[in-house]
Amino acid sequence: MLSETKGLHVVAQTPFHPDGAVDHDSLRTLSQFYYRHGAQGLTVLGVSGEAQKLTMDESVAVAAGFVAAAEGRRIIAGVSSPNLAQMVELTRQVMAEGCDAVMICPPGGLRTDEDLMRYFEAVFERIGDVPVVLQDFPAASGVVMSVPAIVRLLEAFPQIGVIKAEDFPSPKKISRLRAETTRPVRILTGNNGQYLVQELERGADGPMAGFSYPEMLSGVYELMTEGRRAEAHDLFNRFLPLLKHEAQGQWGIALRKEMLRRRGALACAALRGPGPKLDDTDLAELDFLLSRMDLPA
Repeated sequence: MLSETKGLHVVAQTPFHPDGAVDHDSLRTLSQFYYRHGAQGLTVLGVSGEAQKLTMDESVAVAAGFVAAAEGRRIIAGVSSPNLAQMVELTRQVMAEGCDAVMICPPGGLRTDEDLMRYFEAVFERIGDVPVVLQDFPAASGVVMSVPAIVRLLEAFPQIGVIKAEDFPSPKKISRLRAETTRPVRILTGNNGQYLVQELERGADGPMAGFSYPEMLSGVYELMTEGRRAEAHDLFNRFLPLLKHEAQGQWGIALRKEMLRRRGALACAALRGPGPKLDDTDLAELDFLLSRMDLPA
């Protein structure tokens, strides 16, 4: 299925109740919101989905909830962990629940291309033929994967069907990947969608990002695939102030969840602790920004 991956794959938030318990009812309303606004699939248990705050059992249950709401759409589960045994076990369980693939970012501490190869040899010895999205995100992992190193991984491991490109400068790296990869591979882009138009111009197959207005992400992708470049830039620029405002780490996730609550996708905007809580000043700033943007409900 990864060979067919294109278009918007939203990095889904994990909904919580005010007491920090997972809100399983909101898994369905959130999924329906994403699909209604153009998502072709979801990436769950990502960093912005607060996966690091979940237990193993909760992670599996959240993935299962998104699968149940997907109605055949693609669900990719983030399983990255510095503990290889835990990563392998989470992979086994989410795939058993019906996920279509897993996303893996190499753990910190890998310093050379040989380290990288040895790590993924160990991974695939244990998970076998599970389809994999390779996350290239050195800002989070501390692992720099050069284009030649990624090409070596693609040649050695056919299970890798998608690259999530989040290195900087992402447009230039996408151009190199398109020029130097030796077999077909899909490229989706993250970094909160901040460079989406340029990344699509360089050959990306769609965004894998979170934003409280996913219809902008899917709309830009559709306009670019239709060759309507200027209109794609205009649509992107219309939403840019809020997109930028949300791109502030965990505090930005709090803003995004508040927006999703306002739009009816979530019952509660809470992050699980430890995490930021928006105060009255934060909310007033958000209100003022929105008043200047004239965005749809």
